[in-house]
Amino acid sequence: MASGADRRLFWATAAGVVALDIVTKIVAVATLARRPLELVGDYVVLRLVYNRGAAFGLDLGDASRWIFLGLAIVALVVLGLMVRATRAGDKLRLLALALVCGGAFGNVIDRLRSAQGVVDFIEVGIGRYRWPTFNVADSAITVGAVALAISLWLEGRAHERAKEAGTAAP
Repeated sequence: MASGADRRLFWATAAGVVALDIVTKIVAVATLARRPLELVGDYVVLRLVYNRGAAFGLDLGDASRWIFLGLAIVALVVLGLMVRATRAGDKLRLLALALVCGGAFGNVIDRLRSAQGVVDFIEVGIGRYRWPTFNVADSAITVGAVALAISLWLEGRAHERAKEAGTAAP
């Protein structure tokens, strides 16, 4: 990540995710503590939940907070190394990594801030079939992970095409 424009794109995106995550969690705690809010019937409901575990409610008991905090910090270090290794001008990769980093950092803040767990408040589903409740950080991580997978796949295809053509990959 050589250029200043690349660094600005990465940091602005990551900071934007963290800021939006913090603000929406503050609003969720302040407004949803008494009762949930149906946005689109019971298909999209804002419901305050505290998640002490990880994605999909994975819980490792009393140590969950610290185990998942440690894992998130390790993930952020690995992601940071990926950011540094990203080719200048690879905006898709930088945006993807910024989304994942911003989301991970947003949830790290919650784990440090409160023993209650990460604030989740977006619930979607049909009838009794519900997706686990999530937040803005979780959404950013998911979108970023999909974009990162696409970026890596496209890079692999370009490398294969270059190899077939008998040239070095870009």
